[in-house]
Amino acid sequence: MNICPAITTDIALLQAIGKQTFYETFAETNTPEDMEQYLTTSFGTAKIQQELSNPDSLFFFVEEENKVIGYLKLNFSSAQTEPQDPNAMEIERIYVLKEFHGSGVGQALYQKAIEVAKERRVPYVWLGYGRRTKEPYVFTKKMDL
Repeated sequence: MNICPAITTDIALLQAIGKQTFYETFAETNTPEDMEQYLTTSFGTAKIQQELSNPDSLFFFVEEENKVIGYLKLNFSSAQTEPQDPNAMEIERIYVLKEFHGSGVGQALYQKAIEVAKERRVPYVWLGYGRRTKEPYVFTKKMDL
């Protein structure tokens, strides 16, 4: 398993893994119309380009055998999705392909987030998630958060 930073030229790759992992996670609890609207809006080229170019956001891909199987999004300062301490770090997204759930990939991305937090000496880290599903709850319980 390899975790590497995403760069501004990774727009298509981030769109692909973002759409696939979001769909796998939330399609069962949403209408096809709602899914299509969200995927189009949230993973459009301009939106992803803006997020990748934001100096207060970091993305990391996780690869297995040269295939991207998930990603991590971290936010700092004004990029945080909710007003928190501007010195804090938000873990906005940890998404992994469904076939890799339970294999430690999410935990590896979480550890990468903690590594970044330590490097940047942030006072605290918080997990942001807007949708109410069991996945964030199960993950935070597993990580003892």
